[in-house]
Amino acid sequence: MRINIITIFPHLFDRVLDFGMIQQARKKELLEIRIVDLRDFTEDKRRTVDDRPYGGGDGMVLKPEPIFLAVEKLSEKAIDRQHVVLLTPQGRLFDQAAANRLSLKANVTLICGRYEGVDQRVTDHLVDEEISIGDYVLSGGEYAALVIVDAVSRLIPGVVAKGGSVLQESFMDGMLDYPHYTRPPEFRGWQVPDVLLSGDHVEIARWRERRALELTRQRRPDLLNQGKNAENPE
Repeated sequence: MRINIITIFPHLFDRVLDFGMIQQARKKELLEIRIVDLRDFTEDKRRTVDDRPYGGGDGMVLKPEPIFLAVEKLSEKAIDRQHVVLLTPQGRLFDQAAANRLSLKANVTLICGRYEGVDQRVTDHLVDEEISIGDYVLSGGEYAALVIVDAVSRLIPGVVAKGGSVLQESFMDGMLDYPHYTRPPEFRGWQVPDVLLSGDHVEIARWRERRALELTRQRRPDLLNQGKNAENPE
């Protein structure tokens, strides 16, 4: 898989991509990440990427020309078609289903929004979808890009040594994860549930399913109205 990140702050990514699952994916040559400096696609001496919005108002807007040129340049040498994503507060909320979907793409390009946003013509005529990582405002799409790269990279087959552990994580089946315990069996008077020490894998699986459902009902009941775990499917 290849992920391109178009940004005006390429050095922000200098070290952060060299850790954890992202590093493992790159070492195994299962993931290629290319950081693209948007200013390399400007045509003036000042390398201008933004301008004031038509109609007035505060802030600046990213210009369409360098973004189109950057995406088109990436397409020239790409074997697989790009799936172009604009990272913006106006986008659809990023979740595990979106991470799963993006992990199946061979070539994903993330455009990092900045300032007051991006010229609407980019949205209308260049991108395949808009994504937001939450209902809050960040300084720019770079931080959202890192979240998406981390969530997607661990889903690429072969990145996680034991693929089953990925399938059992929170949100993979529409519910939160069940509680986890490790040694010692007693810590400061707090015991590990007996069922987890029983060796009865059928009962352990049932306990985990019940606890996952209880936690989801308590903390994220909205998840139970989605997908295969919907209690009242239409």
